[in-house]
Amino acid sequence: MGEWYLEYEIQVNRPGLLGDIASLLGMLRVNIMTINGVDGGHRGMLLRTEDDDQIKRFELIASTMETIKVLKIREPKLRDILAVRHGRYIQRDADEKKTFRFLRRDLGILVDFMAEIFKQEGHKLIGIRGMPRVGKTESVVAASVCANKKWIFLSSTMIKQTVRSKLMGDEFSDDNIFILDGIVTRRAEDERHMQLVREIMRVPSIKVVEHPDMFVQHSEYDIEDFDYIIELRTDPEQEITYEMMEKNHMMSDPGTMGGGPGLFNF
Repeated sequence: MGEWYLEYEIQVNRPGLLGDIASLLGMLRVNIMTINGVDGGHRGMLLRTEDDDQIKRFELIASTMETIKVLKIREPKLRDILAVRHGRYIQRDADEKKTFRFLRRDLGILVDFMAEIFKQEGHKLIGIRGMPRVGKTESVVAASVCANKKWIFLSSTMIKQTVRSKLMGDEFSDDNIFILDGIVTRRAEDERHMQLVREIMRVPSIKVVEHPDMFVQHSEYDIEDFDYIIELRTDPEQEITYEMMEKNHMMSDPGTMGGGPGLFNF
């Protein structure tokens, strides 16, 4: 059974047009699973059929219709699925195709996007850029819950500055979501923590790195190693810089990089 994404633009808007298209798909034994308006006044549909040749027949018939113009008909990509669910496409960088941009007011879409990635099997390396208190960690945790996955912090400032040097029991499971803060990990002096990070990087699982640009500094990893880069801002014009973030990390727990009070190192 094949799944397809159909997006079309209405050329002549008249009563009953959607019913005509639905009836045509029904006669071709193509099921409409989801339908919604998407960007630009277009209409998007997620379709399912037991015979993919019927999609080709629909495309041929639609090309003769004056009322609609078919824009996309293809196997659904993740962006297509989310566009039908939420009514618009998530923003992707024109040059860096693996970079996706979100605003804080769109956290629901971001959580849905990451949850779909988290449901996939195998290695995925995801980087999240964003200023403090924009919702990075909370979104990753919420997406893990949506995907029914357990999340493991390797390094974090979620509660206090945390640097893990070992994992226990089922924490090594490939089905877990491993989360680390690139600034905390980069500044960590504990070689056991870095060895754990290297070990987890070899595990075929989902890894999420906050502040990926800082993480790749002084490490054997490169920004090209990431499968997805997510940028999260409070408004479209917000600049993501690291100078203030590094100062915040150092001021939040003085002396923690040397293993002093306030550091969860275990």
